[in-house]
Amino acid sequence: MLRCNGPSFVKMHGLGNDFVVLDHRQSPLLLDRAAVRAIADRRTGVGCDQLIMLVPPRTTGADVFMVICNADGSNAAACGNAARCVGALLMDELKRNTLIIETLAGLLHLCRSKDGLVTVNMGVARLDWRDIPLSHAMDTLHLPLRAGPLTDAVCVSMGNPHTVFFVPEAEAVDLATFGPRLESNDLFPEKTNVEIAQMTGNSLLRVRVWERGVGITRACGTGACAAVVAAVRRGLLPSRQAEVLLDGGSLSILWSDNEQVIMTGPAVASFVGTLQWTPGDHPNGECP
Repeated sequence: MLRCNGPSFVKMHGLGNDFVVLDHRQSPLLLDRAAVRAIADRRTGVGCDQLIMLVPPRTTGADVFMVICNADGSNAAACGNAARCVGALLMDELKRNTLIIETLAGLLHLCRSKDGLVTVNMGVARLDWRDIPLSHAMDTLHLPLRAGPLTDAVCVSMGNPHTVFFVPEAEAVDLATFGPRLESNDLFPEKTNVEIAQMTGNSLLRVRVWERGVGITRACGTGACAAVVAAVRRGLLPSRQAEVLLDGGSLSILWSDNEQVIMTGPAVASFVGTLQWTPGDHPNGECP
């Protein structure tokens, strides 16, 4: 079969939450949902939770605009782990330890410490029902939502919607069953991410995540942020800072006194490669 070489990519991950990063700053490339799903497929494509496209910024002062596509081809406005990965990648390129990434959710300011960990200011957590968004007015601190053993949710928007349930034992929850039901509940017109959170110490949360448009994921940066904000709102933490233990490792989250949510964690490049396209496989019958 005839093939044509496509763009190069970098495969990266933050605690196992993995991304295919495409640099479109110099050579624009349009990908439709079918193409994104093909690349994200873990058996026939590269495999990833999200495909990230880097394009020129729209706002003066920003270094790059980050387009986020979930594995099912849907769009996302925010992704904390992807922001750290893109930040590490571009800080290496620019030979500096600070960066500003533009997203649909706003500007993200990043810095890198000497130990290589990347800190990103995820902005203000939004708590009003219209910001999540919910289908109608409700108390986002005590949402009357039930799925099996999961009740009394807290909703937080970190630029994307999150629904946090506090449970005695996170591992005991059948997330594969309840995650998709909650994601598509009629209360959430834009669907929702789902976090199962367990308080395991004064400043330690164990969190498992069902990610909207992806499924169970090893880590979710915005989900970790949402879980800490929810725990502070419920009075479950002694301070506004906590370590969040996800399936893939831990993130440090601070909900500062000026309401900014600050996340610190690792960012790793796994490998680089070049996409190849079979013209007949592309929805438009041609190479992108």
